[in-house]
Amino acid sequence: MDYKLQAVGLQSQLELGSLAENGSGHEFEDESLFSSELGAQKIQSNHVAEFGSMSGGFQASGTKMWKSGVYRSIKTVVFSNKLNLLMPFGPLAILVHMLSGHNGWVFFLSLLGITPLAERLGYATEQLAFFTGPTVGGLLNATFGNATEMIIAIYALKSQMIRVVQLSLLGSILSNMLLVLGCAFFCGGLVCHQKEQVFNKATAIVNSGLLLMAVMGLLFPAVLHYTHTEVHYGKSELALSRFSSCVMLVVYTAYLFFQLRNDKYRYEPLEEEVSQHGESTDGDDGETPEITKWESIIWLAIMTAWISILSEYLVDAIEGASQAWNIPIAFIGVILLPIVGNAAEHASAIMFAMKDKLDISLGVAIGSSTQISMFAIPFCVVVGWMMGQPMDLNFQLFETATLFITVIVVAFFLQEGTSNYFKGLMLILCYVIVAASFFVHEDPSSKDEKKLKP
Repeated sequence: MDYKLQAVGLQSQLELGSLAENGSGHEFEDESLFSSELGAQKIQSNHVAEFGSMSGGFQASGTKMWKSGVYRSIKTVVFSNKLNLLMPFGPLAILVHMLSGHNGWVFFLSLLGITPLAERLGYATEQLAFFTGPTVGGLLNATFGNATEMIIAIYALKSQMIRVVQLSLLGSILSNMLLVLGCAFFCGGLVCHQKEQVFNKATAIVNSGLLLMAVMGLLFPAVLHYTHTEVHYGKSELALSRFSSCVMLVVYTAYLFFQLRNDKYRYEPLEEEVSQHGESTDGDDGETPEITKWESIIWLAIMTAWISILSEYLVDAIEGASQAWNIPIAFIGVILLPIVGNAAEHASAIMFAMKDKLDISLGVAIGSSTQISMFAIPFCVVVGWMMGQPMDLNFQLFETATLFITVIVVAFFLQEGTSNYFKGLMLILCYVIVAASFFVHEDPSSKDEKKLKP
């Protein structure tokens, strides 16, 4: 623009010089100056108009980018997974509760509605782990990996349904150790049948030891109860449970510290094991996040809130569903409820086993069982203590024996450090036996309630 103004000034000077020779320079001097000023004003006005249109364009483009980002995030999180077709069952469960109050249908629809939410909660946690690094990402997965079970357990505690809490957490351990790990071994063995799949035995041994310690914590209150050897009847059992829960929480905290800080390079597979949904920390696959960090945080909040709402309807409808379908509460708590919470673990364990990444699959299945037994169960005892609820570690004799035998069987399967489809099939069939046992098992607490009724 400056070059154009200089050219206009030179041209006007030449015209003034030629006109001055003819004696008419004074007449056209003002006109030429006026025309140059007018041209400069036109150029300035055009520049201002152009700048204004550009700023308005920036605002419009910013709004479009924000809308497109929201649309892309919703499309990625909600519409990218076929399991999300079950999401409308959640609002339908609330509608059925308001219109009919049929507990059987409310429980069934709530169960279907929570299933995709549990899977998407794990997905959002995985995406957030991309931005936090492996250490913090592992802790995030440790926190949100079993969030569904924890939310259901807390609502059941508020409703004074202690047996539902115990059975649902026990069922999550059994489901992860037998069904999830069995399906991972079975599918991985079928896909990689030309070679023997191996995993880190040190990782399996550490987790097996923690699971046996959890069995010890659950076994002693049950033995104390059934041998009638309490010093103070009705109080010693609860006091022992609370003391043991605090010790187990300290051990689990030390385990996380050892796993993520103290010996992270020597036990690198253990670091991957904390990731409950298969987050690989080595970055060899070149995986990149699909949503941003703030989108992950917002989706975590949305999914957690929606799961909390549906969990309240689910817990309130458990007893009515048991009566309507003539199914024992023990079967609902041990078999049906864990299917919801373990949806993400189940899919991730199978997927990574088919990719010949058994260390991650083992971390998904056995690591989740370790978290529930060493963190979730003691945490619920402490929360119940704060609420004034007598939540203890006495899971009754039948349930404790089932857990003890399951841990022993899985420990034997893991001692070689190898897997195949036959081992997976045996673990799945063991879970079928456990499911059938709880289908014909009558909970002692419900039996006592029947005797009290006239």
